[in-house]
Amino acid sequence: MTTRQSRHPLVVAWVCALALTGVVATAPAAEAFCGFYVAKADAKLFNKASQVVLVRDGDKTVITLSNDFRGDPKEFAMVVPVPTAITREQIHVGNKAHVDRLDAFTAPRLVEYFDEDPCLVALREEARSLDMAARLPSAAARVSDRAKSLGVTIEASYTVGEYDILILSAAQSHGLETWLRENGYRMPTGASGVLETYIKQQMRFFVARVNLREQAKLGFAQLRPIQVAYDSPKFMLPIRLGMVNADGPQELFVYTLTRRGRVEAVNYRTVKLTTDVEIPTYVKAPAEFARMYRAMFDRQVQQHQMRVVFQEYAWDMSWCDPCAAEPLSAAELSALGVFWVEADQAGAIRRQPFGRQASAQDVFVTRLHVRYDQEHFPEDLVFQETGDRSNFQGRYVLRHAWSGGGGCTAAARYLADLGPRREREAQTLASLTGWSIDTIRAKMKASWPAHLGQMAPPPAAPAPAPWWRLLWK
Repeated sequence: MTTRQSRHPLVVAWVCALALTGVVATAPAAEAFCGFYVAKADAKLFNKASQVVLVRDGDKTVITLSNDFRGDPKEFAMVVPVPTAITREQIHVGNKAHVDRLDAFTAPRLVEYFDEDPCLVALREEARSLDMAARLPSAAARVSDRAKSLGVTIEASYTVGEYDILILSAAQSHGLETWLRENGYRMPTGASGVLETYIKQQMRFFVARVNLREQAKLGFAQLRPIQVAYDSPKFMLPIRLGMVNADGPQELFVYTLTRRGRVEAVNYRTVKLTTDVEIPTYVKAPAEFARMYRAMFDRQVQQHQMRVVFQEYAWDMSWCDPCAAEPLSAAELSALGVFWVEADQAGAIRRQPFGRQASAQDVFVTRLHVRYDQEHFPEDLVFQETGDRSNFQGRYVLRHAWSGGGGCTAAARYLADLGPRREREAQTLASLTGWSIDTIRAKMKASWPAHLGQMAPPPAAPAPAPWWRLLWK
């Protein structure tokens, strides 16, 4: 399989399915992003937004500038200070589509999880606490019998490191999808058609879940596994000139493409955007998510007195999890000025000088978002590349409640916790956006299935202290 083929979204989705096992029933772990991508908050949500792509390695820089100018083209003028003399050969006209692709790939995203049947979760947790081979042979037989009745064959099972592995084959996609769902693997709508294409090719299915006991024994905390080019030691972006005639704060999105790792501002604080929080499921409506993200960003700007640069995304360009867009191809990266990745017309990566093979893994993307004006950003932005390759994304989670029945003790506990959980989601959204908590609760009530119970009542106000305590503080 070629590198390009390995980035196919179906492959990424399957990797996510493996990582989700044993996670979806609890709050999603920060290390296992995954989930199913629902919507993105791209630059189009903001007015007066300019976009800049900065490609940087050593002293070499390629800058691509884009903006949201909507007036008469004859009125448009761009004045960009650069740190060195520029010849005609150093200036090119870029493709806005490539900037839009980079924006889509790095945009903060809304993802959703689906809670499992709490009774199945409890059974699985109980089974994990026992020696399956010695104590539960009948349970293994029942799993195998159920698989056979659905046309699914468990061809092999292994424990490898901290993973329990199953190798499956199937006669038809509906049976395989049913088996996966019954065993706690949440499949997106329409997965059956995708599975069928692999079954027709007589492919097998590699399924894994984390063996918590083995993981603990091994001691791993986490699961393994318009363009101008110039040379200058200055890694900076001039913004002051653009504020001279500005009629208010402006939005700037900076996408940096580097070799080593994350980029941050040197002369202003770089702050990671609040991320990985659970919010009410009604926000799934595209208009609601757009409103929510704008309100959240406005609030964070206010909390930091409009004096910081926000990091919205940082990731290796070779993959994403979950994908708000397909990773950029070698040809697209080359068109944006990533000079260490040279692509021919077919998109294949050419061998670079010094015998080195460049690839998308050599490209680390950082997305920075700043709202600025003259008062709060008196200096141009100065950047530095770090060696930090930690993954980060603006990610907001919808958790859909289990809507089936269930008579076990775990199901009763699960249903009892739904009300408080909904209240926590409401409080989180109110804190992020500044919206009225009563309005949020009303929208949640209108969208929540009646049979799943009521929202928890708001926390009661603390009782006043006895009058006599005021005498002896």
